[in-house]
Amino acid sequence: MKKILFAFIIGIIAISCTNNEDVILNPTDSFYRQKMRQFVIDLSQYSKSVKPQFKIIPQNGIQLCTIDGEITSVPSRNYLNAIDGISQEGLFYGYEDDDLVTPQSISTHFKSYLNISKNQGKTILITDYCSAESNITSSYFENDQLGYVSFSANQRFLTSIPTFPIPIFHENNSVVTTLPDVKNFMLLLNFENFSSKADFINAITATNYDLVVMDLYFRNRTEFTISEINQIRNKANGGKRFVFSYVSIGEAEDYRYYWQLNWNTTPPNWLDAENPNWPGNYKVRYWETEWQQIIYGNDTSYVKKIINSGFDGIYLDLVDAFWFYE
Repeated sequence: MKKILFAFIIGIIAISCTNNEDVILNPTDSFYRQKMRQFVIDLSQYSKSVKPQFKIIPQNGIQLCTIDGEITSVPSRNYLNAIDGISQEGLFYGYEDDDLVTPQSISTHFKSYLNISKNQGKTILITDYCSAESNITSSYFENDQLGYVSFSANQRFLTSIPTFPIPIFHENNSVVTTLPDVKNFMLLLNFENFSSKADFINAITATNYDLVVMDLYFRNRTEFTISEINQIRNKANGGKRFVFSYVSIGEAEDYRYYWQLNWNTTPPNWLDAENPNWPGNYKVRYWETEWQQIIYGNDTSYVKKIINSGFDGIYLDLVDAFWFYE
C-alpha cells in the first residue's frame, strides 16, 4: 500500500546500533509518537461510541504498542485496548521493493513488536508484496507459522485480485463475526480495472476472502452504500466476510472529498509537504484539531461516512507518520 520506504534508513540505523529504539528517541520524538497514539485512541473511542462493534486496524507504526516505543518497554494498554489488531507491510517480502526478500534484521525487528501486540490478544495482519509463486507460497507459510494472517499482494498499487494461489490460503465457508475468525484477507484499493461498481461487486463476491479492505469511494467519486457493502459481505461459497474501509490519517490526499482547491495556494497550517513518492499526498500535522476533525468526531467526518456506509471497520494508513517529523 503506502508508504513504508521513508522509514527504511531510520530503521536500519536503529537496528545496526541496537535493538533498543532509545538510540533514535528523544523527548521531541516521543511527542510525535504519543500524539499519533492518542489520535488513534480518540478516533477509536469516537467510532465505537457510534458503532460499538466497529473494528480499528492501524497499519505500520507498530512501535506505538509500547509506552515509549521501545521493544523492551511495557505494552501501552490504552493504545492496545483501543485497537482490534495491527497490520504491517513488507514483513517478509517487499520492504525495499516488490518481490524482494525483506532483510532479516528488519523482519526480526518487526516481529519483536508484532509479538508484543499478538501476546496481548491482537490479530496480526501482514501484507507482503510479491508476485513470484515461490515467494507467495513462502510468505503465506512463514506468516502462518507465526500465527499471523497474511496477504500476498501481487503489486503495490492494489488494483487486482490475485490469481494465485487457488484456492486462496486457508479458504473456508465460515460466517465471520469476530476478527479472530479471519483466516485470510485481501486489499483492493484502486478500481481502475473495474468499469463500474457492479463490476467490482461481482468480482469480490466471486471470492472467498474472510476480510476485504477497500475504499469508501468508487474511483474517488461515489460512496458505496449500505446495500452495496451488504452485497460485498457475501462470499462465493455462502459464508460471510468483514468489509473494512481504508483511510489515511497521516497524509491528506488531494483527490478526497474534503480537499479544497484554495489549499493548493493557501494551505492550512496543518498541511505539510507533498510526498515525493506519491504525488497528491501531503504530510499533515496530525496532532492539529482541524485535521483530526476531518477524520473523525462529527457527522461530516471521514469515519462517520464510513460507518454510515455500513463498513465493519477501518484500516488506518500512515500511522507511522511520526517518522517524518522525527
